[in-house]
Amino acid sequence: MVSMLAEVWLNPGHFIAWLAVGLIAGWIASNIMSAGYGLVGDLILGLVGAFIGGWLVGLFVTTSVGFVGSVVVAVIGAVVLIALARLLTNGRTTRGSTRAHGGVRL
Repeated sequence: MVSMLAEVWLNPGHFIAWLAVGLIAGWIASNIMSAGYGLVGDLILGLVGAFIGGWLVGLFVTTSVGFVGSVVVAVIGAVVLIALARLLTNGRTTRGSTRAHGGVRL
């Protein structure tokens, strides 16, 4: 079972590829869900999303998905992660909300 999941999780394997997948996936997921977290936040969101997406897709897919597939899997996981965060925080993770914080963007 572990090898099946490992095949789906970010097959490119190289550290730079992981960062690229995380950044691209985090940025796409942030735009889909209207939740900007900045460069570092989007990168972390994409990397964590890759693991979540890898686990979810690993339940159904047993083959390697390549670089583009890894980005798609990571985006799915990042969207799930944002949705869970919103569910747990009553929707307080929104893009550019400055009114409630005296003009300071959080």
